Amino acid sequence: MSLTPPTTERIRIAPMRAADADAIARLAEVIWRAHYPALIGHAQIDYMLAQRYNRDVMLDELRRDDLWWDVLTLDGEPAGFASYFLTGEAGEMKLDKLYVHPQHQRRGLGGMLIEHCCRAAHARGCTRLILAVNKRNASAIAAYRKNGFDVMSAVVKDIGGGFVMDDYIMARAL
Repeated sequence: MSLTPPTTERIRIAPMRAADADAIARLAEVIWRAHYPALIGHAQIDYMLAQRYNRDVMLDELRRDDLWWDVLTLDGEPAGFASYFLTGEAGEMKLDKLYVHPQHQRRGLGGMLIEHCCRAAHARGCTRLILAVNKRNASAIAAYRKNGFDVMSAVVKDIGGGFVMDDYIMARAL
């Protein structure tokens, strides 16, 4: 059973601004260090945080016209974020990042971000939203299934630095 967010909190999902980059990098670090050690280990966490949440990388992504970052705030404080992009396949968008601070999980906020991304994909003419999730990330897989995603395939992708991502590709029709 998922709890609904308290009505006393003001929830907002808005496009990420350049000024948000440092706060999102800090939020990503908190989330990853709380969730991923047992799944991928500290060395891969360090590598992936540096690779994906480097300020310059995020700012470059914000300048793209085929990729979007959104921030979910509770009473003005960042509590989660999502990033998604057009894959180049007709009618397909990829949900690349979706994270909620551990204090705010199991309150429906991840589902709100998913629905927000689905609406954004649909508005851009997409008929399918895909994502990659670590095969051992049972809680995320369950959450994605609850939100209408099904496993399409399994992939192992070399990401450099001696690390791989061992993922399921999941999809949801829009």
